[in-house]
Amino acid sequence: MAKDNRISAQISETTRELLEKYVRQTGVKKGHLIEQALLHHLQALDELPTEYIVHPRLVVSGKTGEEMLHRAEAAEPTPALLELMRDGD
Repeated sequence: MAKDNRISAQISETTRELLEKYVRQTGVKKGHLIEQALLHHLQALDELPTEYIVHPRLVVSGKTGEEMLHRAEAAEPTPALLELMRDGD
């Protein structure tokens, strides 16, 4: 039997809440879920080309964030986006 190792990591409150919710709903043990997620992520990083990896968080400066917000608020939706967002009517 393989020896288990303990690790410690800081996570956001939002991530902790999502983890807690998932383990309550499924009964999966936290340690098992974390190990499987970490293995899955590391395998993807190893096997996929770097340009196809989409990180769950992007960090930008306040100035860049403001510029992105202004551009998003001023942008007009494309026909493709309108079609995608249509609720099936």
